[in-house]
Amino acid sequence: MGTYAEDHIRNVQNDGYTIVEDAIEPDLVDALTDDLVRLERELRVRPAENLFEGEQTVRIYNLLAHGKNFERIPVHPAVLPICEGVLDPGLLVSSLSSISIGPGETPQPIHADDQIIPLPKPHPPTVCNTMWALTDFTEENGATRLVPGSHTADDSPDLLTSYPSVPAEMSKGSVLVWHGSLWHGGGANTTDERRVGIAMNYCAGYIRQQENQQLGLPLDLVKTFEPRLQELCGFGLYRGLIGHIDKRVPAKLLLGAELDSPMIWDYATGAS
Repeated sequence: MGTYAEDHIRNVQNDGYTIVEDAIEPDLVDALTDDLVRLERELRVRPAENLFEGEQTVRIYNLLAHGKNFERIPVHPAVLPICEGVLDPGLLVSSLSSISIGPGETPQPIHADDQIIPLPKPHPPTVCNTMWALTDFTEENGATRLVPGSHTADDSPDLLTSYPSVPAEMSKGSVLVWHGSLWHGGGANTTDERRVGIAMNYCAGYIRQQENQQLGLPLDLVKTFEPRLQELCGFGLYRGLIGHIDKRVPAKLLLGAELDSPMIWDYATGAS
């Protein structure tokens, strides 16, 4: 692992987050932006009717099922090594969705992405999430609000309480990476333009994914994924054990894929 990733991993460990400037290729930013406009129209997506998702915010879920450009996100070489370092290489795609904060949106409640996981805090990271900026993120247009260092707190935030926070301002094409215990929330949008981002969320291989990738993605589609993306979607094994089907790798059994892995007891007995 190079110094590039190590520096960002250290930031996450110390502060709870890091910003990878200019991580996304401009052509990919444009392609993803076009895809979201198309999907919003085709799927007739509307804002939710609750304050947490946002009454002026458009969210599109399960993006891996909606086009080849989204397949580039989980395996992106500028971001995945950082998240692997925060969690471990057995991490999984937990959720892939878009978040477009519209004009007039109010602040999202400050929360931690792992606060429903029943583990005493602080604890090692079980979740590592990222926000891809498809527009500039500014304090005025709803840049994600962060409470630096809060990933080491011994509790989770109260959703009805306000907390001092700072905006994760970043330029279009940058990526925010944060520890799942970090207190954060979407900001208010006081401008007349949308703040558009894609939330690429990972979880440790032993944690249940937020979006059910195995049922949410057609198997014929998953067959076309590169092997690493199949693993990230849960069609591999975690440490040679978790997720197997009759001692077989799901990708090989369900997809006829080449992906294979010895079981943990094969390592223990020296079998090949």
